[in-house]
Amino acid sequence: MTAETPRSSATVEEPADAARDAFAERIVVSYPADLSEWGRFQVEKPSFRAFLRKTRDAARKGDVWEEFVGVGCCGNSLDVPLRVEAVEGGSRVVDDTEIVYDVREACGIRGSWRVQSEGGPRRS
Repeated sequence: MTAETPRSSATVEEPADAARDAFAERIVVSYPADLSEWGRFQVEKPSFRAFLRKTRDAARKGDVWEEFVGVGCCGNSLDVPLRVEAVEGGSRVVDDTEIVYDVREACGIRGSWRVQSEGGPRRS
């Protein structure tokens, strides 16, 4: 190839493409400090981590995932805002991606007994 011959863009892999295609080795996801003990139990279960791996194609720092975590015994739903704090490796989420949790500032989430009873206590 001479200096005047342009290279085909189809054969040049851009760094951004390589990062997008590489899998995430580890993702740090945070939940709010005011998430109830029951809510934390639900989110930290191995089955919930597997659910996140199956339902997310990619993760990028700053992504916010509003996730339904359960209804308790009386049918009032709990949706938790999970935020991606860090991603190690690429952005693609795969079965082998490790998901770890961190706690961030409270956000006024209404968990605890409110998930299970409208008349229950309003704090964890």
